[in-house]
Amino acid sequence: QVRLVETGGGVVQAGGSLRLSCAASERTFSTAMGWFRQVPGKEREFVAATRWIGSSTYYADSVKGRFIISRDNAKNTVYLSMNSLKPEDTALYYCACGRRMVSEVAEYDYWGQGTQVTVSS
Repeated sequence: QVRLVETGGGVVQAGGSLRLSCAASERTFSTAMGWFRQVPGKEREFVAATRWIGSSTYYADSVKGRFIISRDNAKNTVYLSMNSLKPEDTALYYCACGRRMVSEVAEYDYWGQGTQVTVSS
């Protein structure tokens, strides 16, 4: 069982920045780490993903150029740096681990509890 704990959410004005962190209890069972987000009444959507090894990253078109996913292997932690935030970025943000660096929710095996990001206009 992998435990994931997200931190760093909060309230920010449009145009501002936040950095989310996701601490994993271990990396044994996962190759890829992803960030997803969800608003009430909508499906969970992919935001970004990376692997523990190598430099590959993958972004949703809606955040490309504004968000950066990074990791610190020594700390088993993945980050999501969010810049130029928009009100439509408001959501509950989750991190997840899985075996493939893909955008499909079903491909990720373990999930954190989520951290709320609210962007005011």
